[in-house]
Amino acid sequence: MMDSLYIAWQYVTWNRGKTLVLITSITLIAFLPLALQVLLDESEQQLRSRAVETPLLLGASGSALDLVMNSLYFDDEIPQTISMQAVRQVEGAGLGFPIPLYVRFQARGFPVVGTTLDYLDFRALQLAEGRMLALPGECVLGAGVAEKLGIGAGDDLVTSPENLFDIAGVYPLKMKVTGVLARSHSPDDRAVFVDVKTAWIIQGLGHGHQDLAKSRDASVILKQDERSVTANARLMQYTEITAANMDSFHFHGDDAGYPLTAALVLPDDTKAAAMLRGRFLDDASHLLIKPDTVIDGLMENIFRIKRVIDAVIVIVGIATLLTIVLVFILSLRIRRDEMDTIFRIGCSRMTTARLLAAEILIILVTSAILCAALLLLVQTNSNELVRGLILR
Repeated sequence: MMDSLYIAWQYVTWNRGKTLVLITSITLIAFLPLALQVLLDESEQQLRSRAVETPLLLGASGSALDLVMNSLYFDDEIPQTISMQAVRQVEGAGLGFPIPLYVRFQARGFPVVGTTLDYLDFRALQLAEGRMLALPGECVLGAGVAEKLGIGAGDDLVTSPENLFDIAGVYPLKMKVTGVLARSHSPDDRAVFVDVKTAWIIQGLGHGHQDLAKSRDASVILKQDERSVTANARLMQYTEITAANMDSFHFHGDDAGYPLTAALVLPDDTKAAAMLRGRFLDDASHLLIKPDTVIDGLMENIFRIKRVIDAVIVIVGIATLLTIVLVFILSLRIRRDEMDTIFRIGCSRMTTARLLAAEILIILVTSAILCAALLLLVQTNSNELVRGLILR
């Protein structure tokens, strides 16, 4: 058998073009459905594990999927907002503990998550360097953000404007990085965490400005009397919160009406969860949902689509295999003189069959090795691939 393998090896290496096409075709047909299954299994694990860890999610009426993807995985699709009053309503019921979320803005391509320190405790996020948030204008980076941007505690990070023509005059906020979180292998690694008040400041709901009473620039004063000073549009609004201007930052109006994209709700027990859901059952403006139920529906749709893709791959695979068989049949016709020569020098028909079998074996084994290597590569990086392709 070794002599047949040697002769077959010499043949396939001499005909590199045909061999390469055959190996590539077989490898891809075997690799694609297996790799797809690996990625789907990993995505299901990541999606479900985070959803199961989150008992209840409060948001505005609308797409439950958009709400879950934005709140749990910080997806770019921004759901309808709720007010801080809805969070206080849950808190006042005494049945659970709400954690506000405002996931709307970005900083250099990464989501800015406005929340409280309770969120970091809930997700069991630990610091790798620096300290936690303490003041408005400070931020803590996920491990992936710090690694990608090459910054850490003590550096600055500027938020990205939502558009280039912001007529509301909301300027990017320069934030101080106070710490970097340890890697958690979750969407939290690719997020920038700020206090919810900082998120409101980014939106322009809170701001600071120079003290008019101490200003020597008469051009910023519109009207002045003994009791008040009125500024005009030239009054400088700060785009960075520092110790020097911290006292000038303030919010206008009652923050009960300020926006949030969602709130994580941690009920006291199963009974409390059922009672909370009952309270919002007839509320036309709010949703109180179980994220794992939404993710189960999403995965059901994904696997339904996968079955269609599998059927297409099977059909393409059969067509490819038939093409490969045709290539071998045509190759045999082209090599008829070669086979006759082998037979005339004393080799049996069985020897010819062994040579052909050895060629096929070499091609199949090479394809199997390449397929296994590619699958190992996908499996090793499946966590990053899923978070990059699906949970961006």
